[in-house]
Amino acid sequence: MHATTIRSPQALSPVRKSFVRRNLPYLLIAPSVVMLLGLIAYPLLFALKSSFYFWNLQVGPQPLAFVGLDNYVQAINAFDFRAALTNTLILSVVGTATEFSLGLAIALVLLKALPGMNVVRALLILPTTIAPIVVGFLFRYLYDPGGGLVTWVLQSLWLPVPAEGILGSPSTALAAILFVDIWQWTPFFAIVIYASLLAVPDEIIEAARLDRASAWTILMRIKLPLIRRTAIIIVMLRFMQIFNTFDTVLVLTRGGPGTSTRTLGYSLYEQGLVNFNVGLVSAQTWIAVLIVNIIVALYVFFAFRNEEW
Repeated sequence: MHATTIRSPQALSPVRKSFVRRNLPYLLIAPSVVMLLGLIAYPLLFALKSSFYFWNLQVGPQPLAFVGLDNYVQAINAFDFRAALTNTLILSVVGTATEFSLGLAIALVLLKALPGMNVVRALLILPTTIAPIVVGFLFRYLYDPGGGLVTWVLQSLWLPVPAEGILGSPSTALAAILFVDIWQWTPFFAIVIYASLLAVPDEIIEAARLDRASAWTILMRIKLPLIRRTAIIIVMLRFMQIFNTFDTVLVLTRGGPGTSTRTLGYSLYEQGLVNFNVGLVSAQTWIAVLIVNIIVALYVFFAFRNEEW
């Protein structure tokens, strides 16, 4: 009889350890990847497929006909969708630029050794902790033409207030929504920029002061270049957030008066959850996705093209 050789478990342990060592990172991120695919990839693919069909839940529960690119053509030719795109771009660009500029100014003030700065820093973050829909209700009362605080302040300063109210006039409604966003999210920029400025080495600042560099020169030539990467990232993230503005528009104006405050987020809500036009809202969704991704891709390309990592 031939003796049977039994390999001990210890003989396989180096192989097993090597396998685990090589694949452990992938195993750890696998649950997150699966979740992302479920929450992002599947809805986008479902919307892509639905965008080529005539599908309105008020007519039937299933797609009725393949229409090709008709939904995309209808979306692009619709005046309200083009107005929503224009308003969204105005809010995103102007809002992001204003919030960054004000946030930078506030961060520079926070760097000063003034009394009460600790309390100010603690209070500064409060607006960002409030849900946007709650902020919308708050400013709905502040903008009230019959006695809202903002209306009263403007009238006290002899500034013109529309007879139909700030939110009721096409000339002021969009600016009112922009002001709400600036009020809530400027502290976010201030806190992040302040934390970045604290990381700037004091030795560099002191050397520049010894060379008699002005405060403006130190800011533009030293501080901003050193926090450039952080600034680029938070501007990009905030731009994408404003691009999805919906809550405050729903509470304050519902896209009106007319289409003066309609945004892409509100347009998708109206077509999908009010009119139940699945095919058209799917096409609008993909148009919005393509637009924001093209803008962000160009922004990242030009912002980081001279960066060395």
